[in-house]
Amino acid sequence: GQSYEIRMLDNRKAGDIPEINGKLVKSIIRVVFHDRRLQYTEHQQLEGWKWNRPGDRLLDLDIPMSVGVIDIKTNPSQLNAVEFLWDPTKCTSAFIQVHCISTEFTPRKHGGEKGVPFRIQVDTFKQTENGEYTDHLHSASCQIKVFKPKGADRKQKTDREKMEKRTAHEKEKYQPSYDTTVLTEVI
Repeated sequence: GQSYEIRMLDNRKAGDIPEINGKLVKSIIRVVFHDRRLQYTEHQQLEGWKWNRPGDRLLDLDIPMSVGVIDIKTNPSQLNAVEFLWDPTKCTSAFIQVHCISTEFTPRKHGGEKGVPFRIQVDTFKQTENGEYTDHLHSASCQIKVFKPKGADRKQKTDREKMEKRTAHEKEKYQPSYDTTVLTEVI
């Protein structure tokens, strides 16, 4: 339920895709499963979540905090997606809220559940001649795990302690921590 900013940036090189200059583009932000095995059962997993939490959405846009987003749409049949239009030449930030936690999709064992990784994916489209936004421009994503605040604090603490016990050589295998995550282009 906490809001996280996704800053929408025009990353075209000079002269690339001139047909979108001065035009709006459409982006769809989705929260999906990162693990391949869960991707195969994603529909059933989401239906089960929906059945347990009627009327709730997995993903929402925090409209009061978002900047530069226009014509926001949420489809009742797609609880894990939001879409909106935006102008690539203007400062745009979409603040998203994920309403499910990673442990809701793990089988209950004996406590200490790891939780499944999710992926935030942003797909962007330009308008076609017939006025529909179906011409794919770009896709990017990053992996996330979502926990309740106390669980997240505990997880960060144990991860930090585990990392401190490792040798310098072992630590090199891991990515450093950053304040900002740059989404990776999906090809």
